[in-house]
Amino acid sequence: MTIKTATVNGVLTIEIARPEKKNALTRVMYQAMADALRAANDDKAVRAVLIQGQPDIFTSGNDIEDFMSSPPRDEDAPVFQFMRALLGCEKPVVAAVNGAAIGIGTTMLLHCDFVYVADDARLAMPFVSLGLVPEFGSSLVVPRLMGHRRAAEKLLLGDPFTGEQAAECGIANAVLPAAEVVNHARRVAERFNKLAPSAVRESKRLMQAPDREQLMAVIKTEAEIFGARLRSPEAMEAFQAFFQKRQPDFSKF
Repeated sequence: MTIKTATVNGVLTIEIARPEKKNALTRVMYQAMADALRAANDDKAVRAVLIQGQPDIFTSGNDIEDFMSSPPRDEDAPVFQFMRALLGCEKPVVAAVNGAAIGIGTTMLLHCDFVYVADDARLAMPFVSLGLVPEFGSSLVVPRLMGHRRAAEKLLLGDPFTGEQAAECGIANAVLPAAEVVNHARRVAERFNKLAPSAVRESKRLMQAPDREQLMAVIKTEAEIFGARLRSPEAMEAFQAFFQKRQPDFSKF
């Protein structure tokens, strides 16, 4: 099992557990996370959700081989189900990030309510280097959080950044020693056991409401362009280079 779930003391934990593949996400894993998030919404015993990886890796992003064998083609694709489920989760979502969070590993954090990162965390959104474009609303949210110029470093150049930088720009709440991240995130999630659940749910809805329509429109547009880019010569060169373990050559484009 590559996604482990368990509900303990009011917290549904979604654990990405594929360390031998650097927690790379497959269609099956996206589907499991989407199903878990939807179930959390309907389960009165769940007061909050915790998403975590492994002690040395959050996720390296998409499993390229799985992704290319069956790329997302419509809104029913598991990755889009996961995006909608995370965006639609009425319960507070807390993320605990150790090690690398690449691609969607970073962009999913933009839609969590609380994010705690380890002092060894490394985040990156290298979409352009793969011949692709930003996804999951990152082209809207990242410039809003850190300004256009710093967002350009992260989204156009794909520059990696540290957990401390993630906290400075508002992606993360706090940076903690690696050994403390998960326990701290769990303690935050468990605080919702003592708070009025309907008040929490309505407050989260109110916080999201002003930007929700625009965010959903941006995600839709990104997905359309992303899908077209998957079939582009630039993306094909980038993926071939990945499998051949070389740098892509974009000089001919």
